[in-house]
Amino acid sequence: MNILVTGATGFVGRQLLETLGSQTQATVVAAIRSNNNTLSEKVKTVTVGDLGPDNSWYEALDNIDTIIHTAARVHVMNDDSKDPLSEFRKVNVEGTLNLARQAAKTGVKRFVFLSSIKVNGESTSLNLPFTEDDLAAPIDPYGISKYETEVGLFKLADETGMEVVSIRPTLVYGPSVKANFFNMMKWLYRGLPLPFGLIKNKRSLVALDNLVDLIITCTEHPKAANQVFLVSDGEDLSTSDLLRRVAKALDKTAYLLPVNQKLLEILLSFLGKRNLAQRLCGSLQVDISKAKKVLNWVPPISVDEGLIKTTQHFIGTKN
Repeated sequence: MNILVTGATGFVGRQLLETLGSQTQATVVAAIRSNNNTLSEKVKTVTVGDLGPDNSWYEALDNIDTIIHTAARVHVMNDDSKDPLSEFRKVNVEGTLNLARQAAKTGVKRFVFLSSIKVNGESTSLNLPFTEDDLAAPIDPYGISKYETEVGLFKLADETGMEVVSIRPTLVYGPSVKANFFNMMKWLYRGLPLPFGLIKNKRSLVALDNLVDLIITCTEHPKAANQVFLVSDGEDLSTSDLLRRVAKALDKTAYLLPVNQKLLEILLSFLGKRNLAQRLCGSLQVDISKAKKVLNWVPPISVDEGLIKTTQHFIGTKN
């Protein structure tokens, strides 16, 4: 099997390359934006430029059987573009469908697309997880662009016969994780008291190793064709529990102040942090029983194993 990985220098792409190289017999090609890349010299690369509606992919697609598409304009907390949805559509929708059309023309058999749980929505009621059968309800421009891409890809699959698989991960964590998860580890490592001791929500997370394992499974398994899969670690945690378990993995103590959850939500909203309040206090759960049943897939590592790998890397960067 010959596999093209897009977004090869990204958080997920790097781990994909490493795992594919060590666990499969596939020939892997990494699609990179420019020659100024930071991948190992041992990795076969092809320069493709930015993901966009006018790119020519034909050189990169030569003799490729499967594409794992992780490249995207990523979700950012404070997007300052004048028309964020238009920018997301240009890259994530038009750019991806341009690649997919060329892939179908050149005989690519399967297109594995890294989507987002934001296609389902931003939150769930407690203990009522999202499933693949739920109606799509994206809210922000990033989620809308991922949904529109899925629609276009499955339409293309019907028209051309190229198989499509879409994977919708929850929050991904692992070595080199950035943004909010990194900040959380930094706060706990410093021993800062945090007002999150009474939060009773539940949220699904996915360790990078687990996500990569499902992606690779979806490149090979015949029953993955033309399916959507939600993915998580299979264990949901409250924000309070997550902080305690991250602190334990860091060999630190979590100093969590018992602030009333409703009061915390009101305070954060008053400070203009409504989205942060939702992520800290709201629930977002997914049901991964479809992947288990259809693909016979189970997450290879536990939450605690994933947290240990993540925190060990974080501590290593401090030394």
